[in-house]
Amino acid sequence: MRSIWNGAISFGLVSIPIKLVNATENRSISFRQIHTEDGGRIRYRKVCELDGEEVPGAEIGKAYEEADGTMIPITDEDLAQLPLPTAKTIEIVAFVPASQIDPLQMDAAYYLAANGVPAAKPYTLLREALKRSERVAIAKFALRGRERLGMLRVVDDVIAMHGLLWPDEIRRPEGVAPETSVTVRDAELDLADALMDTLGEVDIEELHDDYRTAVEELIAAKAEGSLEVPAEPKKERGGQVIDLMAALESSVRAAREARGEESGRAGKPGEAGEAEEAPGSVTALSPRKKAPRAPAAPKETGGKKSTAGTAAKKTASASRKSTSKATGKAAEKSAAKKTTAKKTATKKAAPRKRSA
Repeated sequence: MRSIWNGAISFGLVSIPIKLVNATENRSISFRQIHTEDGGRIRYRKVCELDGEEVPGAEIGKAYEEADGTMIPITDEDLAQLPLPTAKTIEIVAFVPASQIDPLQMDAAYYLAANGVPAAKPYTLLREALKRSERVAIAKFALRGRERLGMLRVVDDVIAMHGLLWPDEIRRPEGVAPETSVTVRDAELDLADALMDTLGEVDIEELHDDYRTAVEELIAAKAEGSLEVPAEPKKERGGQVIDLMAALESSVRAAREARGEESGRAGKPGEAGEAEEAPGSVTALSPRKKAPRAPAAPKETGGKKSTAGTAAKKTASASRKSTSKATGKAAEKSAAKKTTAKKTATKKAAPRKRSA
């Protein structure tokens, strides 16, 4: 691999000559701009705004633009005179646990290769010291005209360096978190844990860029003269799930199916499952049990009335008839007595006639 920077690691009074090599590469497919009518390349020419003439690279310098648009020219000689002790040195300033490094600070990655036979011994010493201490080295270095922060760690048998952003380059996450107060239930956390356990781990080496593969197939088909490329059928994600619990349950089922496990209702980790449902569907909740009612009166069975019910009805009917007859007789006797008393009173009240 071609080195992009040569210098040395400053490890106290120990100097380790090294070469800096890019540890990553951009595999994205790049496109050129063309004229759609005739396919001609579209190129950008560097033109001076004052005279409209195209300017060659040798005549192009750099300047700092102030707020009012004024340009302050800065030459390479001006920058070379600035004190930059890390211009050709990766200066280790501290050793810290890797957990103290915020992943947000991670930038480009490089491999540090020993430059020459004399560098092999101090290089190996630093590598083994990093391994045994289980720490990483924080260093300052200069690359492409600016001083940078770096982190040295061991990858296999090589010392790797990650460029780090300076602390003041990390923006505070103000106004990013939800401002609405939300309560998460234990049951929802249990389902989230079950989903994480079901998804499990993954071998990073097995992951690949599906979109890049599709673009490569499209380019190959176009090169062969094909006008259309069969599109890969989209995976159904299911309907929109509003219930968070239902969404988690469906996610656990889908993850289990993808891993070849039996699908089931994921109420809690290890709970026996129910019938399989389509991913993305809302699980219907089981109805609540109602309080038991008092036993109802006997109903008709086979077209005949219950014997107990019939006997009860006959007894009640006979009792009502007997009571009605007794009441009627008592009323008749009372009316007869009243009539006799009236006749007697009338006879006594009538005046006797005197004889002539």
